[in-house]
Amino acid sequence: MITPDTTARRVLGACAALMVGALTLTGCGGDAKADDSRGGGTSSTRTSAAKITISAGNGSTGASINATGVRVSRGRLTGVTMTAAESGQAVPGSVSADGTSWKPSRQLERGTRYTLSATAKDANGRPVSARSVFTTVTPADSFIGTYTPDNGATVGVGMPVSFTFDKAISDRKAVQSHITVTSSSGQKVVGHWFGARRLDFRPEEYWKAGSKVTTRIDLDGVQGANGVRGVQRKTVTFTVGRSQVSTVDAGTQTMTVVRDGRTLRTVPISAGSARNSTYNGRMVISEKFVQTRMNGSTVGFGGEYDIADVPHAMRLTASGTFVHGNYWYDRGNPPFGRAGTSHGCVGLADVRGAQGDTSAKWFYDHSLVGDVVVVRNSPDRTVAPDNGLNGWNMSWDEWVAGSAV
Repeated sequence: MITPDTTARRVLGACAALMVGALTLTGCGGDAKADDSRGGGTSSTRTSAAKITISAGNGSTGASINATGVRVSRGRLTGVTMTAAESGQAVPGSVSADGTSWKPSRQLERGTRYTLSATAKDANGRPVSARSVFTTVTPADSFIGTYTPDNGATVGVGMPVSFTFDKAISDRKAVQSHITVTSSSGQKVVGHWFGARRLDFRPEEYWKAGSKVTTRIDLDGVQGANGVRGVQRKTVTFTVGRSQVSTVDAGTQTMTVVRDGRTLRTVPISAGSARNSTYNGRMVISEKFVQTRMNGSTVGFGGEYDIADVPHAMRLTASGTFVHGNYWYDRGNPPFGRAGTSHGCVGLADVRGAQGDTSAKWFYDHSLVGDVVVVRNSPDRTVAPDNGLNGWNMSWDEWVAGSAV
């Protein structure tokens, strides 16, 4: 038989159980409320005034790989742990000096599931906790841009800032407006799109020698195409070195190297032959190799040459034009400086093994990525502006017309 007193106790017990469940739920999720805080032996509940917010909500997908973190209001963090769910690898991070925020010390991986747990206390020592399990934006739903120059580089005066995106960009204005390039010289810098995947920046004239150039990339969350958002957020700074512009005269088969307005040296060269002439125009050194392989079949020349150890090679175009040393020069030909005999490159006298006191080694040692090589008086056409880093072959009006902002 159930007495009225027994019934009352059961109802009271059921209410208490519901209350405990409700309080437990408020301690979970990306936006945490408060845990229970009970005095010894009492049944009263005191709620913490601290509130934890995890930027990536529990169960969310497409979370930022740059901006994910923890904040607490009306309290201080007492602990934060973050792990990659599948590998269990811990993600290191740091708490701010005032104890109110935490962020990872490195960029998160795309398409990865993470677990993030945090605890905090309010001014009276009452605890609160929060937990979120979320997945970062996937490679399929995001885009990145590889860029040059690298942070901390010292480059020549012709070096553009060049981005190549891994997906086609349809909203070019949105993307370009979230990349800013400034120079300590005060030169105006404008972007130009070469198709849907490449965006270059340069001033009207070459960079001022000795200037500092800063590129700020703020693409995290920016929609570049339908359903595809950026993930990059960083600042890159490089230094422009001395001014060096070298002029190749295909008519006289010479190259004159001018640094800061002073001629350093004029050296004999062998430019392209009448059959395979060298492009005219302003070309920027984009890569340097002490030695590299050159195989004609990779640039449309079939089996005409395959040289495993071309010395002192400096790339001028994406299609395969180099300034490089030549140790195999046919001694039956006129000497360097008399005739063009190459397949379109600019050859300098050199020795095998990239050793010795040669004009090729001298030019290599005195050149930076970003230096300009100008070719004149060749029977060939002017190099295309997007064939390498060669946008200097466009007028300023043409360049500005290719900007999306």
